[in-house]
Amino acid sequence: MQTIAVELSDITKSFGENAVLRGIDLELHAGQVTVLMGANGAGKSTLVKILCGVHAANAGAAFLYGKAFRPATPAEAIRAGVVTVHQSINDGVIPDLDVASNLMLDHLATPGSGFFLRKKNNIAEARKIAATMALDVDVTRPVSELGLADRQLVAIARAMAHKPKLLILDEPTSSLSAAEAKRLFELLDLLRDSGVAILYISHRMSDIRRIADRIVSMRDGKISGVFNEAPLDYEAAVRAMLGHGMADLDIHIPEAGKPVMQLKNLVLAEGAVPFSLDLHSNEIIAVTGLVGSGKTELAKVLFGLAKPHAGEMALHGAPYAPASQAAAIAAGVFLCPKDRASNAVIPGFDICKNITVPFLPRHARFSFLNFASEHKTAQKTISDLGIICQHNTDEIGSLSGGNQQKVMVGRWLAESAALLVLDEPFQGVDIKSRRDIGEKIRSTASGRATIVMVSEIDEALEIADRIIVMNDQTMVGDHRNEQADLDLVLAQVVGRQNNLIGNSKNAI
Repeated sequence: MQTIAVELSDITKSFGENAVLRGIDLELHAGQVTVLMGANGAGKSTLVKILCGVHAANAGAAFLYGKAFRPATPAEAIRAGVVTVHQSINDGVIPDLDVASNLMLDHLATPGSGFFLRKKNNIAEARKIAATMALDVDVTRPVSELGLADRQLVAIARAMAHKPKLLILDEPTSSLSAAEAKRLFELLDLLRDSGVAILYISHRMSDIRRIADRIVSMRDGKISGVFNEAPLDYEAAVRAMLGHGMADLDIHIPEAGKPVMQLKNLVLAEGAVPFSLDLHSNEIIAVTGLVGSGKTELAKVLFGLAKPHAGEMALHGAPYAPASQAAAIAAGVFLCPKDRASNAVIPGFDICKNITVPFLPRHARFSFLNFASEHKTAQKTISDLGIICQHNTDEIGSLSGGNQQKVMVGRWLAESAALLVLDEPFQGVDIKSRRDIGEKIRSTASGRATIVMVSEIDEALEIADRIIVMNDQTMVGDHRNEQADLDLVLAQVVGRQNNLIGNSKNAI
């Protein structure tokens, strides 16, 4: 019989008249990975915040290894052995500090750790922690200089250093390469084998198949399904999460219009193979590949955030080489970047301003802002994408991660573009939100070219007319999304296909 690490009994939580948790009964077992699934607004984030001491439950009881557990602060939860790695990476690291300070920060803040900072000792201890994660970074380097994936690994390593009794991970692989995700899974295997209870929040089928011992679904503030029997029934878990099945999408591929953007012999990095690509009006192209394959680099080049190493770009037949983001926007090229926390969301602004900020001149007359125009645009975006909020003047930070993502995507869908570039628009959102965002992208695609960078093959299949595969900073596959040869696509993603671009009867 498995030991119960955490027991929740009839947990409720309301914010004003909004009942978020409606009687949660849940057991988390030692030495087991429980995957938690739920649509935006289901109550996942609130449940996690109660466990890690950010919120207090209104009613109900929680027990940690049989003892009453009601942490008043996150620090108290950590001391008790409940450690959380949040979806927003900046909640887990302090960018202005070096890696060593980040890894040792919680230890330094512990009463009794001493008044004087012993820098050499801290660096040595930080290197030991980094080694357990196979984290190959200079621990004296500022976190702000690290890439997104390394920041995520630092946040996870910091959590591991606490030797947790319950480890909570919220979409931990969203910024990791396949190799980095594999390393994380191996560490979680070790933690599970050592008796740690793990609550893993994700909707990625690849993650769930690799790591889950059981799946718990939430809907409308309640537990709607628990799935323990192997093989775990992912489809049933999705139905329990949504209250209905997910019908297969019927992608109707429209006739492609004239070329909007033409890339000729483009070289993204020194030594990379040149590639050419035409992006057509009315067409949605999904670009897939592993982290580091060149997807984000291509997005930056298209938006003027980086220069190509070589090659030419043309927009509507004219040379295109934007000197800045403002120049790209003026030309009608928009980018919704990945990592909304550091690159997209403006924390001090409300929802309305977050949606309209790149286009304020379009909501002004004689240098005076037309607030009615702003609010009309914001309200339409909220309605079209099903953003859950009280009003468009709510603070952006009051929204769940998935609803913040809808705001960021909606920002760039609110105005007409020649080329819309969306870098990981489904990152960290649940399946329903993914479908909502995807449907809005497809319904507004007429008259522009759209390019969507995605990590998951199923995301590409749900959104695209064509699927482009990138590997090693170049294009290695081009597939029409009709009976595409998925074995070939996957082989190209991982670099096992020697020949370039579609040597397959099904890669049309």
